[in-house]
Amino acid sequence: MAHFLAIYRPPRSTFGSDATEEEERVIGEHFQYLKRLLAEGKLLIAGPCEDASMGLAVFEARDEAEARSILALDPAVTGGVFRGEIKPYRVSLMRK
Repeated sequence: MAHFLAIYRPPRSTFGSDATEEEERVIGEHFQYLKRLLAEGKLLIAGPCEDASMGLAVFEARDEAEARSILALDPAVTGGVFRGEIKPYRVSLMRK
């Protein structure tokens, strides 16, 4: 298994303070999706930057195609709330 960094970018710089009710609903679905991935062992860590400029997640997947599929199925990406990007990533150190 390999690791991949997912970078989630919001639609605008003011997103943290002016997200619409619909965007908030989609973010709730996104959070539930990430919780499911965590339970399945596909997600190592995830969270937003405090300034809401981006969010990050580290996935464990067989290959980049699977990581891209995980990102593509994210409700926040399919719902157009976040743009997503995948980068191959190497976890070198991780606290137990």
